Amino acid sequence: MFQLGYACINMTLQATEKVQCNRGMIKRTFAAKGIPYASQLALSNVKALRRVIEWNNENNIKVYRMTSCLFPWVSEYEIEDLPDYEEIAAVMQDAGRIAMSAGQRLSFHPGQFCVLASPTERVVINAVNELNKSAQMMDIMGLPKSPAAKINIHVGGAYGEHDKSLARFCDNAVKHLSHSAISRLTVENDDKANCFSTKMLYDGVFKRIGVPIVFDSHHHSLGPQDQDYHDAFYLARSTWGNVKQQCHHSNSKRDYEDPKATPVSHSAWFYTPFENYGESVDVVLECKMKEQALFKYQKDFLSNNKEEAA
Repeated sequence: MFQLGYACINMTLQATEKVQCNRGMIKRTFAAKGIPYASQLALSNVKALRRVIEWNNENNIKVYRMTSCLFPWVSEYEIEDLPDYEEIAAVMQDAGRIAMSAGQRLSFHPGQFCVLASPTERVVINAVNELNKSAQMMDIMGLPKSPAAKINIHVGGAYGEHDKSLARFCDNAVKHLSHSAISRLTVENDDKANCFSTKMLYDGVFKRIGVPIVFDSHHHSLGPQDQDYHDAFYLARSTWGNVKQQCHHSNSKRDYEDPKATPVSHSAWFYTPFENYGESVDVVLECKMKEQALFKYQKDFLSNNKEEAA
């Protein structure tokens, strides 16, 4: 009924084969070595990504969030201008083919500085650039132009004016994102009480521009309490149309591993199973132990469960 996945780092391959998809450099190095070195790192990263995707298929893992760090300093150049672009593109096309041939669902989740709702023009320009280039990477890989290959972000800060922030988010998405980017865009409920709940995103984003909502259970417990878990889950579910719903689940590090941890910190492992009400969903487990936590989740909570999970 549901499929499990993980995010970015494959700890097994990192330890056994030194596979790493996010090799980068500091600004001083980029200034010294420039685009040719960025191209070398990008080629190394996409080769590593292809290996991770192969490994996922070998281990029947159907959901995987790719790192947003495949191309170091990508804001400073066009991907197609890289000296190694032809080989990079060929590797990415191969990686996409390998994933899709096994029904492996790939996604991106740009970080906290990707804020379409910002009142600062430069921040919005940077966010648009990152989202459009993320979509370009997916295009190179031949992934679907739909939330089936989602690019997931948060609306960002409310800045004390929730309605205006939501309006800016929608306006900037419609005006500035490529068709490829906005067709894959999803939004996620926040882990801060002064930010955005699933219901706020439904009213302020989905109803305006049709962008689906990724339900995050850990964030739900920390964000605005305007709905219970059941209603928020199903409200988010209603936004996915004919594309399979995707959720993010994690446990609190503070609750299970370290009472001094911040409330938003994710635990290394899963201690309490998530609730999907028997619905068909794809799940990214946001545990610090990555694919190892996925296998442990299967062992701890699914070994006697008739629901299908990968």
